[in-house]
Amino acid sequence: MATEDTQAAAPKRDLLYWLKAVFLRLGVLPFLLVVAVVVFTLLSDNFLSTRNLTNVVRQSVYLMIVSLGQMFALLTGGFDLSVGTILAITSVVGASVMAGIYAGAPDAVALAITVGVLAGIGAGVLVGVCNGIGVAVFGVSPFIMTLGMSSVGFGIALFLTGGVPVYGMPVEFGEFFGFGQILGIPVPIYAAAILVVITWLFVNRTRQGRYFYAVGGNVKAAKLSGINTRFTLFITYVLCALLAGIAGMLLTARLDTGEANTGASMPLESIAACVIAGVSLRGGVGRVENVALGALFIVLVQNGMNLARIESYLQIVVLGALLILAVIADQLRLRYIAGARD
Repeated sequence: MATEDTQAAAPKRDLLYWLKAVFLRLGVLPFLLVVAVVVFTLLSDNFLSTRNLTNVVRQSVYLMIVSLGQMFALLTGGFDLSVGTILAITSVVGASVMAGIYAGAPDAVALAITVGVLAGIGAGVLVGVCNGIGVAVFGVSPFIMTLGMSSVGFGIALFLTGGVPVYGMPVEFGEFFGFGQILGIPVPIYAAAILVVITWLFVNRTRQGRYFYAVGGNVKAAKLSGINTRFTLFITYVLCALLAGIAGMLLTARLDTGEANTGASMPLESIAACVIAGVSLRGGVGRVENVALGALFIVLVQNGMNLARIESYLQIVVLGALLILAVIADQLRLRYIAGARD
């Protein structure tokens, strides 16, 4: 009898051991993905349709790209609250320059798009440069620095537009970068996939990429090891702004207007995507591929709640609850890992 009980309990122990191993290695994200898919499949027949899943991936592109940049900030032990501002100012500047050139030279479509995109991304990167100088050179807290730049940036974007959307961009810009497809796959998905691969290679295959982990793990030890910690912190916020700027231009193409109020929810959502993906708020821990999945999960949940006709106010509650749950799970995972080492 005891032997039969032991044999019956063995598969349960194996399952618990496997689940614990997955949790310690990948965090809470795989479990949340499974729960979300099961719940929303039961709530809506359209959730698992090819059309809806393609739409989810396309919608996740902008958050995914911004989250990749947010990951750099979190890896170094900080975070960037100005990513929403960067999206807004990129959109406004890029659309304004593009529309201005196109109005003056309607035949120079390629020139208008190229200069407009570069101007928009450049304006976003300038915000990142200010953040980087404040954090790396003057030692300002990332919270204060990026929060202050968020206010400044939104104010500039509203001043430039008067709160009115910017129109007049070439139709080709929106048709290709916003709604275009290659082999049946939306162009923004290709852009996100390329950026994920480039970011993965940079983080995992270059010396500078490993410096982010070293600075976030122990900035004093990194400095004693010969790492230029100031440059690493500076480039962190520049890269974050660059990625947010690219997302801003892609979003501008999708909206077909320059919007000063776009990206307001992006700081919370990008931090949530990273934390749910296992990026530690203490710095030094995080994986690019998990961050991409984390962003996809956030949009998947939002899409599922829309199909289930859950009110937008409650969706904000759910997102905040998921963020808290992810932080608690991250703390538990760190305790398990520390206990295993001891």
